[in-house]
Amino acid sequence: MGILTDALNGKKTVVILGHVNPDGDCVGSCTGMYNYLTENFEGVEVSVYLESLSKKFGYLNGYDRAYTEFDPEKTFDLCITLDASDVKRLGVFAPYLETAKDSLCIDHHVTNAGMANVNVVEPDASSCCEVLYGLLDPDKISKNVAECLYTGIIHDTGVFKYSNTSRKTMEIVGRLIEFGIDFPRIIDGSFFMKSYEQTKLHGCALLNSKRVMDDRCIYTVVTQEQMKEFGCTVKATDGIVDQLRVIDGVEVVILLYETGNPSEYKVSLRTNSELDLSRIAAVFGGGGHVKAAGCTVTGTVDEILAGLKEQIEIQWKEELTKKKTDRV
Repeated sequence: MGILTDALNGKKTVVILGHVNPDGDCVGSCTGMYNYLTENFEGVEVSVYLESLSKKFGYLNGYDRAYTEFDPEKTFDLCITLDASDVKRLGVFAPYLETAKDSLCIDHHVTNAGMANVNVVEPDASSCCEVLYGLLDPDKISKNVAECLYTGIIHDTGVFKYSNTSRKTMEIVGRLIEFGIDFPRIIDGSFFMKSYEQTKLHGCALLNSKRVMDDRCIYTVVTQEQMKEFGCTVKATDGIVDQLRVIDGVEVVILLYETGNPSEYKVSLRTNSELDLSRIAAVFGGGGHVKAAGCTVTGTVDEILAGLKEQIEIQWKEELTKKKTDRV
């Protein structure tokens, strides 16, 4: 028996949780797990709890079955967390993990120290969906599951552009494509397509961006007022960092957007260099990957930027010292 089968042994109720503000990998892994369990484990009641999902993922089977409101009366035999690096990232649904009789954590974030009874964390994997694929019986994967896993992988690899894409990633993707999934539609519809309002918000963010630190770093700020002006939610900020990341000469991208709480900002970080952004995010209580990380910080924009720039400078100095030592 495998890890997943062992975890399900004797369980009648299962809850699946992902992280706050669910992205493609989170949605893909959660719906993929939901479909796999409901299709292959008769008699097990499976529930998914996630914050409101973007409409662009509406093609995924199970999209419309996710609960968005916490029910304090609910408890489960098994809690499975996917793509969440710590308990805080589970948001309002964290109590389901704490009250469950058993728990399984599946993730790929290097900052995940383990938060369940059984933890499967593979930092070298491209995505949580890649980790999840390794736990599933290939003979029991359906087209519905394949669509979900493919979605998660393309979102966390930037459609195979990011350095986390490996030979193993592409081999898995090849197997998923063989299920007959409409992968061009999935890529265009869930990754590239944007609403007119979202495009205007992105344009505003790009116009207001500023280069700092000898032009090696670029940042922009998205306010609640701007989102309201263009009729967008926070999900519309997806993709801004990727547009800034490909600007010639830029090594680090910082996106700050207001959460709606007083002086509170979500921070998204990306890099094209050897910086370890997970280290920087961890200083501010966040986490993520080496080249993509995030955190939530309270303060003014200037104060937050000063703190981030200080941590970036520390790593740049470490890198410079290492190069000098290597030359000696």
